[in-house]
Amino acid sequence: MKNILFKNTNISYSDTGKGTTIVLLHGFLENKTMWNHYVDAFSKNYRVVTIDLLGHGKTEPQGYVHTMEDNADVVNEVLSHLGIDKAVFVGHSMGGYVALAFAELYTEKVEGLVLLNSTSKPDSAERKLNRNRAIKAVKQNYAAFIGLAIGNLFSENNRERLATNIELVKEEALKTPLQGIVASLEGMKIRKDKEIILHTNLFPMLLILGEKDPVLNYEESIQQIENTNVSLVTFPDGHMSSIENETELTTVLLDFFKGI
Repeated sequence: MKNILFKNTNISYSDTGKGTTIVLLHGFLENKTMWNHYVDAFSKNYRVVTIDLLGHGKTEPQGYVHTMEDNADVVNEVLSHLGIDKAVFVGHSMGGYVALAFAELYTEKVEGLVLLNSTSKPDSAERKLNRNRAIKAVKQNYAAFIGLAIGNLFSENNRERLATNIELVKEEALKTPLQGIVASLEGMKIRKDKEIILHTNLFPMLLILGEKDPVLNYEESIQQIENTNVSLVTFPDGHMSSIENETELTTVLLDFFKGI
């Protein structure tokens, strides 16, 4: 694992393999270790960069609100440090929001983009209220909030089958500092609509959804790619396709990379 200093904040990343660069961006309460299997699978033929986003993993928090644009600037700083001019981005959930912010700010650096269990749409009024409730809940009982939040990401029929995996995800989530959690919730709450990026067709895009995702409504999610060239892959499970559908997702992503 490597580090750079950006705006007096320690940023942690990994850089493995050679070839076309694939940047993997984790979701809320996750960190770059969520990609370990994928780094191993992809780095045989590609250069794979993973980054701990602000207030997650080994990257320090930076203030009281982490906007998706703040995180995009972090990603850009790491890529600039590594001398990478162009990359394919895969963003899981919040990582997808960051990838879209990056695509808006640094369009010329994007070779392809995968939204994994993510959306270009902003938070609804109800979702914003839920973010506020989450901020209150995590301040009141940090461990209980983490346990509930992580368990709810998996489809109900997978919670028993993947109990060991879920515990490991919780263990990593518990390493996330309170400030990082609150600042990310605040940042996600105020993010802007990025659906225009799906309609401009400036680079290949893929949307990967879970049909039983407890976080993102499937029917609403597919509406955003109507009349676009964005490809769609649907898995029959929840919000954690990287775990619930690991083998299939590996194949889908490798196929997407080959087509760029």
